[in-house]
This record gives sequence, C-alpha cells and structure tokens, in this order.
Amino acid sequence: MIFDTHAHLDSEDFEKDLDAVIKNLKDNDISLLVNPGCDLATSKKSVELSNKYNFIYSAVGFHPHEAKYMNDDNFQKIEKMAVEENKVIAIGEIGLDYYYDFSPRDIQHEVFIKQIELANKLNLPFIIHSRDASNDTYEVLKKHKKNADCVLHCYSQSKEMAKLYLDLGCYLSFAGPITFKKSTNLQEVAKYAPLDRIFIETDSPYLSPEPKRGKRNEPANVRYVGQKIAELKGLEETEIFNITKQNAIKFFKIEI
Repeated sequence: MIFDTHAHLDSEDFEKDLDAVIKNLKDNDISLLVNPGCDLATSKKSVELSNKYNFIYSAVGFHPHEAKYMNDDNFQKIEKMAVEENKVIAIGEIGLDYYYDFSPRDIQHEVFIKQIELANKLNLPFIIHSRDASNDTYEVLKKHKKNADCVLHCYSQSKEMAKLYLDLGCYLSFAGPITFKKSTNLQEVAKYAPLDRIFIETDSPYLSPEPKRGKRNEPANVRYVGQKIAELKGLEETEIFNITKQNAIKFFKIEI
C-alpha cells in the first residue's frame, strides 16, 4: 500500500471526475493521502475532503503565492482548524517562492515564519514549498524550526542543500520530476538521501511523471515516483512503497 503525501484533490481540475480519480487511486493501492491547503478557502476544502474520506488527511496554511492575503483573522481561522479538526495533521503548504513573486518577499518571509511558529506551538509538522529560494528557506528554518518536523515537498534543489536540510532534521519528498530524463541532479539527491528521511508524492494535478507527462496528474501516478526511486536505490519497488509510507505515518503522527 502506498502513501501520496501531497496532492491537491480540492483543485478545480478534479471537480468533474473526483469519484473516478478516487476509484483509480484505490485501484492502484494508494491507501493514504495528505491534501494541503494553500489559503483559507482551500484549507477549508481540504478539511472537508479529509472528513469525507477516511484515507485522506489535511494540512492547513497559506502558500507563499497567497501570503499577501494572510491577515490576523485568516491566521486565527487556520489555527482554529488546526486545533479543532481531528484530520488536520500538518501546517502547509508554506514557504518561499521567488520564481513568481506573486506576494512580496518580505510578506512571504513574515507569513512563513508566523506559520512555522504556529507549527512549533501546536507540535504539528509543516510542509514547505521552496522555489528559487533555497538559501533563504534554509536560513529561516535554521533560525525558527524548533520542535516541529518539516518536509521539503517536491524537492528540486541541489544535493548540497539537501545535506543542509537533512542536518536540520528535515525530510525530503520527491514528485514527478524525479522521473524526467534530464533530472540527473535530482536523481543524485534521491540516491544520496537516507531511506528513513524520504517521502513520495504527486503534487496533483501538477507535475505528471513519465510516462504521463503533459497530462493532468493524479494520485495514482505516485507509483511511478516510487518505482524510479527504487531503481535509483537498487531496491524493489514494494520496499520503497513500504518505507516511504512508514516514514510519512511517523512524520504525520497518523494512528493506523
């Protein structure tokens, strides 16, 4: 059985055929899934999904793209969901994104730090989005990460940065790009990363792996990510599926 640790089933891309997507993931042995929020509305939708489906768990938070919309009222509502909703198991996704800069960088930093402090306060793990902001992400974590665990979702940075994150106690999650032929640097990171510190994910509906590239991604495709990591590490795919599942169960403190 397989754990997709990051998928956005609340996306409008799944509005018309979510039942079929759910059936397909079950047919492909996906037994657990985390659906992170990106703002208040998607966090609420994530909670609704997790309350509807027993195998889905939710995370709540403001993505760096949406950081400019975080205010005190929204923050309090995020905290309330994190405290009161049983299926909320993490804060996320949160972080820094300098590729698009949809929110000013100073606001991204402020909101990122505030949500890390919330994770520390509630002793919940947090899910990090970091794009073109590796050094600043690391510096924020080095200063503000305390008791809460964290994962770099859809890891896309260097092997050198991976070592720094791992030394801080972070986890790394790999998605569809690990399967791309030109992703040799990322594949080196996967070879290097300790088995007990890695997850697999789809980031559905984005970043479809080979051989589904160019199509809408969905949780069933997480199998291709696990297969590629198994190939890189010289293990059976069932071993990778089991190891990454157990890692994530421990990280998210899920009681099975």
